[in-house]
Amino acid sequence: MSALDGLEVRRTTTAQQLADGLSERIMAGAFGPGDRLRESAIAAELGVARNTIREAVRILELTGLVRYEVNRGAVVIAPTPEKIDALYTARERLETAALARAPRPEQLQALTEAFEALEEAADKDDLQQIVDLDLAFHQQIVALLDSARLDEFFAGLTQELRFYLTVLSKEETPDQVIAEHRAILDPIRLGDREKAVAEVRAHIDTSVQRLKAKLGS
Repeated sequence: MSALDGLEVRRTTTAQQLADGLSERIMAGAFGPGDRLRESAIAAELGVARNTIREAVRILELTGLVRYEVNRGAVVIAPTPEKIDALYTARERLETAALARAPRPEQLQALTEAFEALEEAADKDDLQQIVDLDLAFHQQIVALLDSARLDEFFAGLTQELRFYLTVLSKEETPDQVIAEHRAILDPIRLGDREKAVAEVRAHIDTSVQRLKAKLGS
């Protein structure tokens, strides 16, 4: 049985659609950790141009799900429960530490503006923009730590987080995304740091459980 079984390609297929389909197959375990994505073989099996497959694989590389290795080409970094735990633990430690601090007025304003931008994307039901602005909101939370190095560290996590958020966003409505983020922002505005920490921790824990369920673990 081919790892590509079940991946349908329509005439309207784009590189992004192919990337989405391949990522779903990776999440389903069709490609294992360290497996190569052989562009020529995938192109032949799906009946699409190799350049289109190459572009799709580059999109996956940006998500952190695929990396390029010398003499091997594109190699899958398959999500595992351990990798999810490691990634989201790092994220939780940063964000809970940040929310334990009282934001300055300009920091609260930046958080509010990030949330409002996320609301606008949700109104348009723009999946990719929702994911990007979701990450931007959490980047503003980390910014409360007042550390350029920690800002850079979190930015480095976002490539992999973007893939996972894309997976999760397909299973929840834009209204749910907004509700979860409003639950974090409201206590920050009210100065209830303990509640804000609890909300972001619950938000992250829920994401981890959803991802693990997606992996069947």
